[in-house]
Amino acid sequence: MHLLGSAFFLLLTILAATNAAVLDRTTMVVHESIKAVPTGFTHSGSISPDQEITLRIALTHADITGLQAKTYAVSDPGNKLYGQHLTVDEVFAFTRPTALTASAVSTWLSSNSIIPTSISPAGDVLSVTLSASNANALLDAQFEKFAHVASGTTMVRTLAYSVPASLQEHVRYVHPTVAFIPPLQAPAMKAAGGVNASCAAEMNPSCLQELYAFPTDLANNSAQNVLGVAGYVNEFANFADLALFTTQFFPTRPASDSNFTVIEVDEGTNSQTLSNAGVEADLDMDMASLAGGVPLTFFTVGGEDLDGIDGFIDITNTILVMPVETRPTVLTTSYGFNEQDIPDFLNTEMCNAYTQLGAVGISVLFASGDGGVGGFQSIFCEVFVPTSPSDCPFITSVGGVTGLPPQTAASFSSGGFSETFEVPDYQAADVAAYVASIGNEYDGLYSTNSRGIPDLAMQAENVEFAWEGGLFIVSGTSAATPMFAAMIALINDRLIAAGKPVLGFLNPFLYSAQGRAAFTDITSGTNPGCGTNGFSAGPGWDPVTGLGTPNFEQLLAAVGL
Repeated sequence: MHLLGSAFFLLLTILAATNAAVLDRTTMVVHESIKAVPTGFTHSGSISPDQEITLRIALTHADITGLQAKTYAVSDPGNKLYGQHLTVDEVFAFTRPTALTASAVSTWLSSNSIIPTSISPAGDVLSVTLSASNANALLDAQFEKFAHVASGTTMVRTLAYSVPASLQEHVRYVHPTVAFIPPLQAPAMKAAGGVNASCAAEMNPSCLQELYAFPTDLANNSAQNVLGVAGYVNEFANFADLALFTTQFFPTRPASDSNFTVIEVDEGTNSQTLSNAGVEADLDMDMASLAGGVPLTFFTVGGEDLDGIDGFIDITNTILVMPVETRPTVLTTSYGFNEQDIPDFLNTEMCNAYTQLGAVGISVLFASGDGGVGGFQSIFCEVFVPTSPSDCPFITSVGGVTGLPPQTAASFSSGGFSETFEVPDYQAADVAAYVASIGNEYDGLYSTNSRGIPDLAMQAENVEFAWEGGLFIVSGTSAATPMFAAMIALINDRLIAAGKPVLGFLNPFLYSAQGRAAFTDITSGTNPGCGTNGFSAGPGWDPVTGLGTPNFEQLLAAVGL
């Protein structure tokens, strides 16, 4: 991944100039800890004192609360700042560490003979590589080897680590340390099968165009409007499969509309061997191509040897430093985690990273998941589990519906309430109304005053796509999410043509009076899981289908076009 070097000069200069004494180690205090090895993992032995460990040290932002407030302001149709998206430099003014923080952390590291490398464009995240013995000494930790039982994946972790008391306010976290995160996997979509000519049996692009009023004409402002698709876990997007899809369903389009740009993050690759084509990656690209004429960029994120969280943050840094002309205005992601598997500090870190994208005018969409109220779980769960990063208030979460009008909630559509994030203002009345409507039915199984997901839903069952040289159908919210991304990219095209700014962070607009008018309310269906019937779709927002399903023409009217 290529990052700008100039933003890091301050930290390195301070480090080189520092000649302070070693900090008093009696001031060390526990910064993060867990009581025991989490369920699903096991201790598998000690490691050599000489084994190298690479850690990320995140420094406190100058004013992350200020960035959040500014992002809300430029994203709220009722605010006079609406549409005045920030520049990247303006974002970095909020996220870079203060000189005091940079100096304090640099003094600590240099006094321990450690030279860090800055790996974020704002200079707020440092990378250090050191021996296990030195890492243990630096952090009062005990790094050992652990294994994820189901996959056999091994990792080096500690159950606790400390930092000098004087640094607690300057260090957000050190990672990977106490986070035991199951390996990221491609979404477990329902198996692909044969194709039928009826929209009742399968949803091809013409069905979707009729269902949601997608335009059939091509976008005209490709130089200023790019749709980004994120790919993880060696899910490769195949050029030939996209060409097959567009040739089959959009035969009058130019050949250039079957192409896409590939950007590698964390040494990601994109094999074009047909047998390596990813079901998820191909599906995402096919649904994104509903935005005819909008250039597509596939971000292939590597780093399988790293913690799975890192790629979700690194992709945002890659995008932030891209030229505005080629930077996506929409980013869609079909991958995620169970919120309960992600420590709050890392969940917050991911959310802050995607907030930066929203601030500069990028709409960020994530699939809500395919496990009903059980998140991505396929086993019994004692409490309802929302998904992450879909739970972030600055992300638009997309659930699923099925059938022909009147559509119903897809039973697998994940939805619920975050245990990490409070309910945002734009959603507060909706969450309160829904919780009141179900009474005490699920008391103790979910948080009653927190961020609710999804925000909306689209067709997620029996969706047709191309894979490994053939046409198949597949089901999952990972079909609905790039579908909605295509719709937003087409709205952006019309906004650009009218001389208006792109939509950016969507949720305050979607939950506004004019935004709500663009949705068809879904009032039937449930999302069972965890041994229950799950939540029920009903009038207004609900944690199964959100605000309902969008209509392109009505969204266009909602933005004043």
